[in-house]
Amino acid sequence: MRVRRPLVLAAVLLIPLATACGKDEKTKPTTVTVLAAASLTDVFKQAKTVYEKEHPDTRLTFSFAGSQELASQVRQGAPADALVTADTKTMDDLASRTGKPAVIAKNRLTIVTAPGNPKHVQNLSDLSKSDLKVVLAAPEVPAGRYSKKVLDGQHVTVKPASQEPSVRAVLSKVALGEADAGIVYITDAATAKVGTVTVPDAQNAVASYPAATLKDAKHAKETADFVTWLSSPEARKLLVSAGFQQP
Repeated sequence: MRVRRPLVLAAVLLIPLATACGKDEKTKPTTVTVLAAASLTDVFKQAKTVYEKEHPDTRLTFSFAGSQELASQVRQGAPADALVTADTKTMDDLASRTGKPAVIAKNRLTIVTAPGNPKHVQNLSDLSKSDLKVVLAAPEVPAGRYSKKVLDGQHVTVKPASQEPSVRAVLSKVALGEADAGIVYITDAATAKVGTVTVPDAQNAVASYPAATLKDAKHAKETADFVTWLSSPEARKLLVSAGFQQP
């Protein structure tokens, strides 16, 4: 019996360790990966802080890009749980890969210029001036489609110096002085040191932001909880504070 006692004692000591390991595994936060439109970058970083504080068992990871690029990632099977685009068309085209989407916010366009507006841009028509270096989002990008819509509506022809893969890329070019003007969302303009020229509502376009779970989500419940939260009063307060409009 004396020979067996150390073995029994060792077995007893191992039980709490195994239990502790089991608890650690159970309390490890679940990571939810969200593919989100580039124009949501700043507000979603704020949302991450708020959401994770309220849901300590969930960690949010975001991948920001133009909506068309996000759609391509989904089609290629990139590991992700949720998708938030800057237009309904991109989301609708992925209907077979997502759950039912819900619009969480809306947005509008504005013209951005270098600080102080040195080229004296006053309206959409001014963007057609030959001495003005204008950058726009590419046609396949939601912001690019919206820009074309408002320019066509005013019969304004713009020959862009470049067509960028995301609205944030347009903003960056103007902010860095690589372009005289560009068209971005109102919410993007508020995040950089640029001048702004208002596009009247009658000439503007409304961008809708739908959010949906992906059918291949590894963490369906946690993902659904976050997507539902995006339509909550708390999330809408964050979005409105960032300049977005309520859906």
